[in-house]
Amino acid sequence: MTANGNPALQAGAMRRSIFYVSCHTGISVETLGQGLLTQFHGIPFEHVLMPYVNTIERAHEAVAHIDAAAQHDGVRPIVFTTLISSEVRRIVAQCNGLFFDFLGRFIEPLGEELGVTPTPTVGLSHGMVDYERYKVRIDAVQFAQLNDEHLRVKDYDEADLILVGVSRSGKTPTCLYLALQFGLRAANYTLQLAHLEGGELPVKLKPCRERLFGLTIDPERLHQIRNQRKPDSEYASLEQCRHETQLAEQLLDAEGIPCANATAVSIEEIATKILHQCKLHRRI
Repeated sequence: MTANGNPALQAGAMRRSIFYVSCHTGISVETLGQGLLTQFHGIPFEHVLMPYVNTIERAHEAVAHIDAAAQHDGVRPIVFTTLISSEVRRIVAQCNGLFFDFLGRFIEPLGEELGVTPTPTVGLSHGMVDYERYKVRIDAVQFAQLNDEHLRVKDYDEADLILVGVSRSGKTPTCLYLALQFGLRAANYTLQLAHLEGGELPVKLKPCRERLFGLTIDPERLHQIRNQRKPDSEYASLEQCRHETQLAEQLLDAEGIPCANATAVSIEEIATKILHQCKLHRRI
């Protein structure tokens, strides 16, 4: 208890160990848990992923790790789980931590509503259960890689989307994320200085204008990114970054191309904006 009687202040000053315990890869439970933790600022978290806790032995090992962290930290850890086996879940629930069971909390009421008894199966959410969906994802990733930096514009007829913007504005990672998460075929085309100073779209982009989406970025941030790649070069200079970003924004505005500023926005948020503004639908 702190001097003013508010235990939350004391807890906020402590490091909290966060365990993500899964019987498979842990991708789902880590995503869900971290999504919740983003709502709590000012607390130092130590994240521990514990995948493949799918046997009684592994369950007891997990409990030992969690209990050791509780003793070391002086406060109980937060434990997020997506465990399929009821026996494994029962053992882990006995740990000296605050236990959150994502699957158990929702599976039973969902089954009652649907009138179907759930079939506990490890890894269904991320396994290659549907080969066709998996193939769509892989094909989309390969498309993004082959159509990175306007290397194969002949494939643009097959593109769901073509991202345009100055060099290092976040086009490549956004294309790959759209491919992995949504199965969309996204290409990217870098607007070179010659295009920008000419004040019009490159000829190769004009036939697919309706599928263009622009990414912009603040010049100060662009300067930081480029300076890591080519330190002290004209390409990375703040003056050059300001010049290019200004011309790019003017071009996108003049052409009526929808765009988003990627400066302080996550790839997930950018992708959501693109899907919404371009009225795209996920393939997977």
